[in-house]
Amino acid sequence: QVQLAESGGGLVQAGGGLRLSCVASASAFMHYALGWFRQAPGKEREFVASIAPNGRIQYYGDSVKGRFTISRDNAKNMVYLEMNTLKPEDTAVYYCGADWGSTLTDNPRFWGLGTQVTVSS
Repeated sequence: QVQLAESGGGLVQAGGGLRLSCVASASAFMHYALGWFRQAPGKEREFVASIAPNGRIQYYGDSVKGRFTISRDNAKNMVYLEMNTLKPEDTAVYYCGADWGSTLTDNPRFWGLGTQVTVSS
């Protein structure tokens, strides 16, 4: 079982940045693919970014490419999402997800409770 806890959300003006963090309670953290999803009110959940267990491969959703960066620190059981040039349409609850293995699925087995990001115009 893996427990995930996100932090770092908040209110930011358009054009600004935030760094989200997610800590995992997993004894074999280095064997999990990790990622971020988001869900805005009235919208479906959207894939944001994922990262392979060794950190060498990352994938991004089209709407965040070039603005967001995912990274991980296996020594600290942490995954991060650096968000730059934020737009009001980035406003959502951001969720951390994890799957055992090399690839994060569209519906990860393990989820955090989410952290709210609000971007004002």
